[in-house]
Amino acid sequence: MFSIKDVRLAKQLVRLNSTAPTEFVNRNPRNLERMRIGRKPDGYHLDKPGRKFWHKLVITPSTRTITAQVVHFMNGPVVEAKTSEWALKKQLYSIVDTCAYINLGRVLAQRCLEFGITEVYCDLKPLEGSKIEKFLKEVENGGIKLHEMDVYKKPNPWDQFRPEKPWEVTEE
Repeated sequence: MFSIKDVRLAKQLVRLNSTAPTEFVNRNPRNLERMRIGRKPDGYHLDKPGRKFWHKLVITPSTRTITAQVVHFMNGPVVEAKTSEWALKKQLYSIVDTCAYINLGRVLAQRCLEFGITEVYCDLKPLEGSKIEKFLKEVENGGIKLHEMDVYKKPNPWDQFRPEKPWEVTEE
């Protein structure tokens, strides 16, 4: 059966679990971005491609491999997937064909969800039926939105319409 040591250990675990902390401090550095109240960088007004994003999707095709990254505006690449990775390369016939783009989109979407990224900014304008379009379709099918929500703006007391606060959970 159980030894006395096991019973003592079980009692200690029950005692520890019953005294749960009443306050939780989130130390995630990107918590304000997830709540949509963090600052989005505007960049300089003379910059041609604007920088109004937190996370941006970047695809870099070359003659030998394809690299897809989610880049944070300040800290650089956060999530990356390449067709030259051993696990992907072994499953693909060619690492630069349409099938490679489709599978790369699936892998990148899965990794983004594992990292907690559900929205990315995408400025790619693919042609109809192209490899990039199929890649973006698979990323969307994986659960990633290809546009970021706007920053929450606090309404004034006299505003008629008040948007729902993104950090409050309403049960329906």
